[in-house]
Amino acid sequence: MAKVGFVGLGNMGGHMARNLVAAGHELKVFDLVEELMAAIDGAASQSSAQDAASGVDYLISMLPAGKHVMTLYQSIFDSLSEGTLLIDCSTIDAATARNVSQLALERGLAMLDAPVSGGTGGAEAGTLSFMIGGSANDLEKARALFEVMGSNIFHAGDSGAGQIAKACNNMLLAVHMAGTAEALAMGVKNGLDPAVLSEVMKLSSGGNWSLNVYNPYPGVMESVPASRGYEGGFLVDLMTKDLDLAMDTAAQSRSSVPMGALAKSLYRMHEQANDAGGLDFSSIQMLYTSDLIN
Repeated sequence: MAKVGFVGLGNMGGHMARNLVAAGHELKVFDLVEELMAAIDGAASQSSAQDAASGVDYLISMLPAGKHVMTLYQSIFDSLSEGTLLIDCSTIDAATARNVSQLALERGLAMLDAPVSGGTGGAEAGTLSFMIGGSANDLEKARALFEVMGSNIFHAGDSGAGQIAKACNNMLLAVHMAGTAEALAMGVKNGLDPAVLSEVMKLSSGGNWSLNVYNPYPGVMESVPASRGYEGGFLVDLMTKDLDLAMDTAAQSRSSVPMGALAKSLYRMHEQANDAGGLDFSSIQMLYTSDLIN
């Protein structure tokens, strides 16, 4: 089994770390919040990121934004052992992913950008999808770790390609979640039961992941954020950050993304109108259904 350092134990990283421990890997963990480290049974809590990075075969990071990723790796490069494979699972801009990878390469280290999809449920169940940029050989070296944390592992291309794939995926996710919420609101306002309408659309041409797996209307589906006050899950703040990344990616390639731009505008509107930054992104339902607002 491998010696693994893990930095960043939030809603996603904590579950990923637990799955690695459960699979028998030796884990050293660090997070700025001590309680999050203590919650990973079987892992060794560390007093700094440098300590978590020292003497490991793999270092995995799961952080909020590109600036945090750059700061982390600049601070730990001197603590890393020769041959340590770096795996950043954060969702950040492709340029930063490439820059950090280049800094690692200059020090004789290999790095993969490996953002994930599948939400907190996928992180807990170990069924995440990984979109990986970097060397195919390095991916194969780390495949056993990815298979503990996820069920779908894609090699997107060279360094930064994982981040581009993630930007495309999350832009589409925002579009179909907003569309699903809009359709459900229209049905309810015209007298339909949201659970019945959901079943109709799930088994018809309107079926999509947001409707089928992560229904945004309260009370329709158990064990999703909509049925617990939109608490937990993938926060609106993070979705708006990802949509900003998608817009930057589109601008760099001169891509036309009118639906992505509209989704970004809707999420910004929801964030401001409903003070929704700390709610799950499925709470966009509140933008269309005013009686859900406390």
